[in-house]
Amino acid sequence: MSKNIFDFNQSYGLVKRYMMTAFRGFYGDYVINGKENIPAEGPVIYAANHLNALMDPLAVISALPHKMPIVYLARADYFKKKTTRQMLTFCKLLPAFRMRDGVGNLEKNHGIFEKCVEVLENNRALGIMPEGNQGSQRKIRPLVKGIFRIAFTAQQKYGTEPGVKIVPVGIDFGDFEKFGKHLIINVGKPIEVSEFMITYNSNPVKATNHLRDRLSNDLSSLTLNLATESHYDCFETATEVANTNFLTSANNTLNRFFTRQKIAEKLLKLEKHRPELIEKLDAICSEYRDHLKKLNLRSWVLEKKQYKRRELFMSILLLLITLPVFVIGFIVNMFPFFTPDLIRHLLKINFPGGISSLRFGLGMITFPVFYLIQGVLIYRKFRGELWNLILIIPLQYVFGKLSYQWYRGYQRHLAKIRYRRLEKQKSPELIKIKQLHDEIIQIVQQAS
Repeated sequence: MSKNIFDFNQSYGLVKRYMMTAFRGFYGDYVINGKENIPAEGPVIYAANHLNALMDPLAVISALPHKMPIVYLARADYFKKKTTRQMLTFCKLLPAFRMRDGVGNLEKNHGIFEKCVEVLENNRALGIMPEGNQGSQRKIRPLVKGIFRIAFTAQQKYGTEPGVKIVPVGIDFGDFEKFGKHLIINVGKPIEVSEFMITYNSNPVKATNHLRDRLSNDLSSLTLNLATESHYDCFETATEVANTNFLTSANNTLNRFFTRQKIAEKLLKLEKHRPELIEKLDAICSEYRDHLKKLNLRSWVLEKKQYKRRELFMSILLLLITLPVFVIGFIVNMFPFFTPDLIRHLLKINFPGGISSLRFGLGMITFPVFYLIQGVLIYRKFRGELWNLILIIPLQYVFGKLSYQWYRGYQRHLAKIRYRRLEKQKSPELIKIKQLHDEIIQIVQQAS
């Protein structure tokens, strides 16, 4: 094993290959946008928004070339136990101490700071969450100064010549906890720290503030920044409801994200210039969510005005034909899939804001273990050739993915059936939901 935490070695490469394969498989639609902005070599600091515990740094790592190691800073309390500390160090994570870790521990950050500078001085990559801690809302919070202190210190080696770069990365999760949702990684254009060095040499505080504003603005443009203090739920609902109506290009995950960004920008302007209209929108969105919950519907079901009987019949026919695939996939995946949550509940592991991190981490163990055990049992049952066993193990994963897609299709089909039935019954609740849905879109259009 290499003595330097920033070096790439074979054992790390093997673990990373497995981890990144599993990570991409955790998400249904995995999208990297702006990959051309990734520098070929260091020194570079990757700065991403922070919403989802360990899944955020893993998202950044997954976007980089395989042989480009990146050293990340993580919460110091993760490093308390020796075994965990060794594992995290192997994965190239360094502890960052905060006030909650004790005032006496804050001095340890000086040594960590020096290690970070060393990483950059050796032309390697460093990962820092510039917001300092994990948020619970889709908005860019004030950036802490640590990242800029490290960047300027490392840049002094190059003076005013290009050297250290900060690459902003915007991460958007379809869901912070659930498996199979989308993940979008937006890689922004590198910021050359050298551009701020002349100002830094005469006024470090001013240079730090300028660089902080630049990075904050870049992160805002790469994320869904619902930067409202009082109407967050309203903004989240409105950007979802109006998405399809404002979509001007192909209906895919990335374009829908860009459309939500534009709607959010319109709402922020509306909040500033016509606050009374936002107050009205807030009340409408709140009522809309209540009615949706009461009827157990989702906004997407309203995007299509009518679901024809023939369309629904063909859908249920396809589900029935492919039902055996779902059954096989469910049987061979139910133990590895549900065991992480069972372990979490039995051991009473509480990880606020990190449910998906726990599920992913435990799943990296449960899936291969159960796949191997089940593969051997199937192999012994049917007494095939040895190559059959090698084939059976990955097939369990394939059937698992197909089974999940079948289940999602089944859920969507039930929602369409429920919607059509309510429509036929001329449900007052559904009529009200449609009315509120249209009112939300009309108000958003006024912001155009």
